[in-house]
Amino acid sequence: MPAELSAAVAAILADVCRRGDEAVTHYADKFDGAKILPRDFRVKPAEIVAAAGRLPKHEYRALKAALAGIVAFNRRNPAKAWTAKNPQGGIVGEKFDPIRRVGLYVPGGQVPLVSTVLMTAALAKIAGCPRIAVFTPSNPAGKIADGLLAALHLVGIDEVYRIGGVQAIGAMAFGTATIPAVDKVFGPGNAYVCEAKRQVFGTVGVDSLPGPSEVMIIADESARPDFAAADLLAQAEHGSGREKIYLVSTSAKVLAAIVAEVWVQLPLLSRSEKTARVLADGWLAIKAGSLAEAVDVANYVAPEHLELMVKDAAAKRLTKAITTAGAIMVGNYTPTALGDFTAGPSHVLPTGRAGRFFSGLRVADFQRRTSLIRYDRASVKRGAPVVAAFAAMERLDAHGRSVALRAL
Repeated sequence: MPAELSAAVAAILADVCRRGDEAVTHYADKFDGAKILPRDFRVKPAEIVAAAGRLPKHEYRALKAALAGIVAFNRRNPAKAWTAKNPQGGIVGEKFDPIRRVGLYVPGGQVPLVSTVLMTAALAKIAGCPRIAVFTPSNPAGKIADGLLAALHLVGIDEVYRIGGVQAIGAMAFGTATIPAVDKVFGPGNAYVCEAKRQVFGTVGVDSLPGPSEVMIIADESARPDFAAADLLAQAEHGSGREKIYLVSTSAKVLAAIVAEVWVQLPLLSRSEKTARVLADGWLAIKAGSLAEAVDVANYVAPEHLELMVKDAAAKRLTKAITTAGAIMVGNYTPTALGDFTAGPSHVLPTGRAGRFFSGLRVADFQRRTSLIRYDRASVKRGAPVVAAFAAMERLDAHGRSVALRAL
């Protein structure tokens, strides 16, 4: 992380912590060109309903179809309470509760990520979080895209703030006079938002540090060059300039064909200028000596999105061997965009090599775990010698005494 970026984020967070609403207003004007007073931070519920009504019917149907896939996938993974007897006869277990207040960051501005609403808020709803606040930047007129508000309406979210950037993360973490602080922050963002989440961790929880988009394609001779090129361009078109695009193949011929196809397709894109800058600075094509070497590259990079455009037998081996990818798309007919919008798993995925230790967002991230322990007189007697031994080794005689009294 560049030192100047980290310092800039720290300064904004400190200002929001100190001046609250006044600082949020200042930075909304400075970075988004939006002159928003604190009384207008929160989007009125009527605005959300009206936006849903304005959305073309085919777009609203698409939102519903995407939501159905997301719910079908994610309703399978909330953590479930359990109890059992341990070897000493004590009752142990776990219970899981929804986090009481969560803040969801949804990138907006030039590219309003409507899908991120569904990919975060739907999971929070499945987990049963009682208070869900969404933060997204507005345009200079203070408006939020209808599609984004319609998605919020569909999921059932009515606490929405037209605030983005580092100032939104600060408001979530510290709270202001008009914005209650949250317990945990979720959602992707640019490098500044990602760094802000890193800096507020500890004051609040954070889901992970999902920053600028990444994709890696591993291609063998079975890959369709036009498909591969389209998928590389799809991730590059986010256009922040910090995206990472990787192409790996054991075949120089395949690499050359895909590279050529990228330059054929690029002029066809509406965001071709921004996309070209990403390709110039963040695209790496790698000739691997073998698929095993390609696996090593993938596990080192830990890409957010990994596409395996390889033969079926190789795909099975690679899926098992690659253990750090955020999401794996298998086959020529599984572009990353399906995962971005409708397949089901959340598209909030680790970037910047964080896949080595973070996983993609899931319902369990909106829950917190409490362990449960209950002993009776018989089981405490069986546990007492173990506690006595540890109390002696650690020189904590009060610990030992607290159990010995019950074992008499």
